Amino acid sequence: MTQKQPSNSSTGAATQGQARRPRTHLQSSSPALLFSSRPIPSPSLPPANAAFRIHPAPAMSWWWTGAIGAVKKRQDEQAAAAEPTYQSVALVVGSTGIVGTSLLDILPLADTPGGPWKVYALSRRPLPPWSPPPSPAVTHLHLDLADAAAVADALKPLTDITHVFYVAWTARPTEAENREANAAMLRNVLSVVVPNCPALVHVCLQTGRKHYVGPFEALGGVSFPDPPFTEDMPRLDCPNFYYDMEDILFDEVNRREGAVSWSVHRPTTVFGYSPRSAMNVVGSLCVYAAICRKEGATFRWPGSRIAWEGFSDASDADLIAEHEIWAAVDPFAKNEAFNCSNGDLYKWKYLWPILADHFGVEWAGYEGEENRFKLEEAMAGKEALWAEIVRENELISTELDEITNWWFVDAVFGVEFEHLDSMNKSKEHGFLGFRNTVNSFNTWIEKLKVFKIVP
Repeated sequence: MTQKQPSNSSTGAATQGQARRPRTHLQSSSPALLFSSRPIPSPSLPPANAAFRIHPAPAMSWWWTGAIGAVKKRQDEQAAAAEPTYQSVALVVGSTGIVGTSLLDILPLADTPGGPWKVYALSRRPLPPWSPPPSPAVTHLHLDLADAAAVADALKPLTDITHVFYVAWTARPTEAENREANAAMLRNVLSVVVPNCPALVHVCLQTGRKHYVGPFEALGGVSFPDPPFTEDMPRLDCPNFYYDMEDILFDEVNRREGAVSWSVHRPTTVFGYSPRSAMNVVGSLCVYAAICRKEGATFRWPGSRIAWEGFSDASDADLIAEHEIWAAVDPFAKNEAFNCSNGDLYKWKYLWPILADHFGVEWAGYEGEENRFKLEEAMAGKEALWAEIVRENELISTELDEITNWWFVDAVFGVEFEHLDSMNKSKEHGFLGFRNTVNSFNTWIEKLKVFKIVP
């Protein structure tokens, strides 16, 4: 399958495949890479219970804020803000998703590179009740990306957009349907924004690990390269909606003859805070643990031996947002595809007891192939039980199927191979951000507790 590439005639952007010298932060003049030795502050949110612990994520440069601290810092800045003038205008497509939520936390901050940022936040549904007060810099728009006419009506007036962060996707039963739906959504957005926004300079497209291993329905049925996966590996010889989206991106930015650059970001399993997200593993596992506690049941591992004992990597949602902002403003990152993971490895056999401890439940690990089960089946019919948990713990009112995605957790835990990526390319191009995955895991669990999504 041949991969299209756009022309690269924009100022400061190297041509595809051109050799680049490795760079360190001392060589960079980019605002995205102004490194600081300031300490990482601890978030100052009240404890949800006596066992509440904050594990702030390690960080570098401007990405010191962390998952919970970003909200408080933004609120403090709002109180002191005068009428702002904006240097950059972002369109965040998929703004209530797991990475879109982090982008909306980070973009309005005073020290975010490329800022001050004005943000148009595009989502299909209105903000959920657990959302913090929006920043004055953010304007929310609600529409169905599959409706081309509605997208055109909403976006044509927004001629001041300078950067697009496309972090949306929709899940369909088959890859053929995934290809059709997701390609149409991206095309509907870019076909309006690219020709109608004269100040547009960059489009970020988020895809993911399935670029290297194939879609869910092809897992185990298509050969893929040995990990660690690197960005120069060729596309697989199978249909993949990620490939379609890349080709649409390349076609659309080429219409501006080099004036608009692009970047593609490929995270793996995302740890973050967006209870409605279709890929929120941490949130679903917290609900599973809470149900086990309510029933007095053991918190059992449902998946494969490889997923339990093997090495895994993850992508912190805040880190992905920082990675995308860096690529949007640093000329050394333009017109490139990048992996985006935390930079370390973990094993689920070590995270599982951590999660059990948060909820005070007994746990059991991998107990043999004959004892594997599907969470989608085990959690069926638990709606009334979850409603009782919500009521007893005075949680935000949610429906069980609104904040869980059992099929996706089953897919993550059911893998029969280790799949890991390399972050060398990002580091060579100047991005040195990272996360300690254990700390990231703890932080997102605690945020779900603080905001009363789980007990």
